[in-house]
Amino acid sequence: MTLVDSPAALRVGPLRTVANYITIIRTLAAVTLGIVALVSGSVALIAVAYGVYWVGDMLDGLAARWLGQETRAGAVLDIVSDRACTAVLCVGLVALVPDVSLVAMVFLPSFMVLDTMLSLVFLCWPVNSPNDFHVVDRRVWALNWSPLAKAVNTAGVIGAVAIGRYSVAVVVALAVLAVKAWSAVAVARLLSRDGRA
Repeated sequence: MTLVDSPAALRVGPLRTVANYITIIRTLAAVTLGIVALVSGSVALIAVAYGVYWVGDMLDGLAARWLGQETRAGAVLDIVSDRACTAVLCVGLVALVPDVSLVAMVFLPSFMVLDTMLSLVFLCWPVNSPNDFHVVDRRVWALNWSPLAKAVNTAGVIGAVAIGRYSVAVVVALAVLAVKAWSAVAVARLLSRDGRA
């Protein structure tokens, strides 16, 4: 296992980076659009808000990597911002499209609780973000933060909802929940093994 071997290599800050500004702007924009969509009863605007959230989430990650601005504080800001966007947009979607309630009941606790814990656990090891967790455990990383996992975990659920396949969305959400539960057990074992628990 190759971890960051120097405390200087672990960048906590700075907070004032292009990547973090993108995170803040995309969060404010997505949450604002989500609230306006809910008040106006517009499912189309909820879809736009999700688009702003996802495009902004990709852009802040790319900016962090391209500009050498990956920091632990930026990773935490990104994780917290994802939860703010998801909470507002999911609740708005359920209010506007009640048929997605079962999907939300499975997906939201999985994302807000298990995925939050998993996403923040990187702080227990000398790595800069969940994107670097492959140096701690490759399987947990591959199932949660690899590019494929990131695309499938949330986009699979929302994609099925977008095309009106709610039963498929529930199945995908249950599969994601199972992966998150397995990953949580695997991380708990890692923490115990490494004496970090």
